[in-house]
Amino acid sequence: MIPRSFEYSAPGTLNEAVSLLQKLGPDAKILSGGQSLIPMMKLRIASPPHIVDINRIPGLDYIKEEAGTLRIGALVRESELERSELVKSRLPILIDTTSVIADPLVRNLATVCGNLAHGDPANDHPATMLALGASVIAIGPQGEREIKVENFFPGLFTTALQPDEILKEIRIPMPPPSSGGAYLKLERKVGDYATAGVGLQISLDRSGACSRAGIGLTNVGFTPIKAQKAEAFLTGKTPDAPTIKQASELAADEAQPIDDIRGSADYKRDLVRVLTARAINIALVRAKGGA
Repeated sequence: MIPRSFEYSAPGTLNEAVSLLQKLGPDAKILSGGQSLIPMMKLRIASPPHIVDINRIPGLDYIKEEAGTLRIGALVRESELERSELVKSRLPILIDTTSVIADPLVRNLATVCGNLAHGDPANDHPATMLALGASVIAIGPQGEREIKVENFFPGLFTTALQPDEILKEIRIPMPPPSSGGAYLKLERKVGDYATAGVGLQISLDRSGACSRAGIGLTNVGFTPIKAQKAEAFLTGKTPDAPTIKQASELAADEAQPIDDIRGSADYKRDLVRVLTARAINIALVRAKGGA
């Protein structure tokens, strides 16, 4: 199928793009990577009357560390994140995440920010960003504002962005020494959406106890889920086998899956339990300097 007809604009600056959104209202959609929007338009699941293509705006394809924060610009492709030496050395959980998104052809076009802005609970980056305590920078007619990722997904395919705002940047606090993370998902075939997924990031203090824990869950609810009870349980404890078991069970209890073609709700909940335990063990190895 082909999309319905639409008007197309390609602004050269962020201010021009915001002005267009302000003028066109909620009927306009932003195009960055297009790997979710274009297929939906072809299937006529979505038929926006106006597309605002931001790919010609310069200076939005950066990955950099600044003042203890990793900053990812709106036009950074998944493949660019995958190749970043800075990300590989400091935040391997992001490599785990981007490397299991679709396939190389998609990752060459898809943007990291677009993965969040689409608001799909089956997308992989939201859980990882929840685990990392990330925030996003939105720019609109009133200027910039920062939104915590935990407040960014109010509902299914819905974000906290206003119709005249653009997701300009993701900001991730750089983890302290003795930190590690992992993202794991089970998929029916390579490149598929997750049946269930878990993003986890921990930091250890000098005694080996967990000083911070972040856990995000993929595709087990109508929004990405922050497993707050499991995070709170891990914090302050030495992550031994009984602690890991209990934390994994708490994360599973916080999942809100439904029966669908990928499996039953009970099956998905148990997947969360298993994947959380595995992610904790991988994160511990990385926090202690392992590969």
